[in-house]
Amino acid sequence: MDRIAIIGAGISGLSAGRILGKIHDVEIFDRAGKPGGLVKCDRIQDNLFHKVGGHIFNSKNQAVLDWFWGFFDRDREFLKARRNAKILLNGKWIGYPLENYLFQLDKGFISKVLDDFLSPDYQPKDPFSYPNFAEFLKSNFGTTLYETYFRPYNEKIWNADLSTIPLAWLEGKLPMPNLKEMLLSNIAKEEETGMVHSTFYYAKEDGSQFIANRLAEGMKIHYHTDIQKIEKREGKFWLDQNGPFDKVVYTGDVRKAGHIFGEKMVPAGLQQSLTSLPSNGTSNLFCETDPGDISWLYLPDPHVKAHRIIYTGTFAESNNRGSQRQTCVVEFSGDYSYEFMCEEAKKLPGNLKPLAFNKEPNSYILHAMGSKALVDEVRSMLRQEKVFLLGRFAEWEYYNMDKAIEAAMALAEEMA
Repeated sequence: MDRIAIIGAGISGLSAGRILGKIHDVEIFDRAGKPGGLVKCDRIQDNLFHKVGGHIFNSKNQAVLDWFWGFFDRDREFLKARRNAKILLNGKWIGYPLENYLFQLDKGFISKVLDDFLSPDYQPKDPFSYPNFAEFLKSNFGTTLYETYFRPYNEKIWNADLSTIPLAWLEGKLPMPNLKEMLLSNIAKEEETGMVHSTFYYAKEDGSQFIANRLAEGMKIHYHTDIQKIEKREGKFWLDQNGPFDKVVYTGDVRKAGHIFGEKMVPAGLQQSLTSLPSNGTSNLFCETDPGDISWLYLPDPHVKAHRIIYTGTFAESNNRGSQRQTCVVEFSGDYSYEFMCEEAKKLPGNLKPLAFNKEPNSYILHAMGSKALVDEVRSMLRQEKVFLLGRFAEWEYYNMDKAIEAAMALAEEMA
């Protein structure tokens, strides 16, 4: 039995702790005062505020489903819902994903989209043969859809030139576009079922915080403990004054790995490269809104700074317990003041009334050319020292909750 230290009590750290804790002595360290990481929630006037977006659960991996439901009573503690996402495009509410709901758009616009699809230049290739994200989107969806929706929306959410983003991050994250399927969806007017979260589960009380709290039960977690330095002495790890440990699972920000583990484990040259990895923070405005049945609303309009509204109040009635209306989270990519977000909210539907806000310095990882190879190199070097990277910002992978659990399961097998 090894003594294993896990840095971070988000979903990745908690999942790894649960799995590894079956046969090892595990301790978790987190700088916050409660578990959850990016899925954390607070009660504001008894309404539930998802402080970084809105987090739900489902998976197409049966092993992940079996493991997850081992901790919960699915029928008693969770609700099952169908994703009802829309896009606010030129003043119209259009179904999501847009390419499957072209029939809801004006005839003239549809004609332009079809011209793109019927053009001799429309010859989609293997998704990962494109040099960057921009070329992938233009080639698969055509110029009209790209300029009207895909470019403005993605530039907003990623805060980056799409031609600088490689395709590595996309693998396994989204269904690949297919012209026949797009046309069939529009003709048959079928609901989208290919996405992993086309249906999802959501806790009846306290949302994703309920999940984090349950996974944390019974584990040895040191809260309010911000580990600044991890040293290896005589084959054992010391976390500031905590130790000794045989192995470390690090779910923190890989850009800080050089500072935390030192040059013996992360050479200075790699440290400098790691610190240049780009990411986006988010500013989130928690609001009351008029009642509805929408779960997500995407906002490509470049004149509106927010990129989406997550209607968390539709996920569970308990999320609106302190309000006469429903609640939602308006998400902005970047650092915006509360006053600015309140002004922007006036441009959005639903008669929004701000209740609270949160700024998260790092929410979305951004891939740049060579970033995957860099992180893989650091991961390999640390693994030799018995340090294992796990999670969105440690592995530099865009994980949702189910993928974080899946990665924790894979890591546990690797460490066995």
